[in-house]
This record gives sequence, C-alpha cells and structure tokens, in this order.
Amino acid sequence: MSNSSSDQSAIRKFFFSGNLRLSYLDFGGDSNRVLVMLHGYMANARSFSELAVRFQDWRVISLDQRGHGWSEHPQGNEYARDDYVNDILNLVQSQLGGRPVTILGHSLGGLNAYQFAARYPELVKAVIVEDIGAEINADFSFADKLPNRSASLKELRESIASTGVRAIDYFAESVFEDEQGWGFRTDLKGLQVSVPQSNGVWWDDWLGSSTPILLIHGAKSFILDTEQARRMEERRPNTKLIVFEQCGHGVHADDLNGYFHAVSEFLNP
Repeated sequence: MSNSSSDQSAIRKFFFSGNLRLSYLDFGGDSNRVLVMLHGYMANARSFSELAVRFQDWRVISLDQRGHGWSEHPQGNEYARDDYVNDILNLVQSQLGGRPVTILGHSLGGLNAYQFAARYPELVKAVIVEDIGAEINADFSFADKLPNRSASLKELRESIASTGVRAIDYFAESVFEDEQGWGFRTDLKGLQVSVPQSNGVWWDDWLGSSTPILLIHGAKSFILDTEQARRMEERRPNTKLIVFEQCGHGVHADDLNGYFHAVSEFLNP
C-alpha cells in the first residue's frame, strides 16, 4: 500500500465530552497500538492528514479539540486546562476502550498531551510533544482583528497577513466557506478565553509523569526557544529532544519526512 492520502480515507466520528459534542477523524488500522493526534490553536484534525496515513501499523485518531474543526464551541467559553484534559479522557474511555494510548500533540495539543500524561499516567504509553514549552506566553490577540467572514479566500488570507502574522498557511488550515462567505472554523472569541489559560508555568506537569516523551522543536519557532527546550530535556528523565534547525513552529508541516522519521524511531527503537 502506498502512502498517498487517497488510499486511506479517514472516517469522521462524534462523541460527547460532558455536554459538548466533539469530533475526530479515525484513520483506521487493525493495530492495538493507538496514536492520538492533537492539533494546535486554529488548526484541526485534518492538519495531520498527511502525517496520519504514514503510520500504517497504528490505528490513528485525530481529534478536533473543543472550539476547533467540527467540534462544538462551548457556549460558556469552557476552555480551562481541565476541560481539554477531560476531553482526551472521554475520548480514550468512550471511544478507545479505556486502554493506554500514545499521544502526539502540537502546540496547544502538546500542552494538553503532557498535562494528560501527568494526571492519567496509566492511560499513556508515550508522548510526542511538538514545539510547546513548560513556560508558555503565547499571544493570539491578532485573532480579534480577523473578520467574521470574508468575500473571498484571497481576502481572508490578506486579512491574516494584515494582522502581522507570517504563518498564513498554518492559520489558513481552519478556513471554510458557507453562504455568508469565507471564515474560520475556530472559535475566535474563545481563543481570548483559552490562550490566557494555556499560558503559564507548567513545570510541575512537565515533570509529573515518567512516560517516555519525545520533544520536537523547530529552531525558528515563535513559540518555544531552544534554550528552554534544552532545559526541558535536561530536567526531565526519559525525555529526548530533537531540534529541527530549519523549521519553525509547525515542524510536521515544514519537514514532514524528517518529522515522521523522528517519531517512528522514537516509537520503534
């Protein structure tokens, strides 16, 4: 079987986490080894599509985290750390048989992954954390300046650029069209509630599990600096850091082949 995404179409499924209806893509596979993928802010489950189909000896599950993709936006802006962690718990318990999984998380997803591992170590075999620190101070205030809808995809991309953001392709991943025009699936207002609760000093959580962690860092990242990434490896046993010198915050997008190779070597030593 080739690695092209056309050979393996993911099935979209839904479940409830509390009262919130969440969605995920199930890329299938007969394996008892389950790899759960968690995207970053303003991305969605499909952000990992090219990566997911390469793990053909795994069952790959990619979650639309609350307020993203096809998952619902919580009406009361419930975006606390516990809310994200409980969503993973409900996914594992209600959809994946309550058995231990491996979790790969980018940015927001990486924070959620290592916090989940700290609280539910019995449910986690290994974690891949992509470009997020133990000390986080992200600024998504630019999202306030984005229009609710744009008349064209070109205009929407220009609206991202006008806020000063350089990673236009990354943030354009969550774009969709409806009868009102082009917009973002992400709960933009919710970001202003969620991001401040993701920011903080999380060393206790980072050090709070003994599960193997692969920390992947892009040296040109605007979120994590290399000095902190090296401290994260030094301070935590059972942690391996790989720095991609030519990559930015989205290593899986900037160097898909290198990223897949690194993760595969970590999971299959």
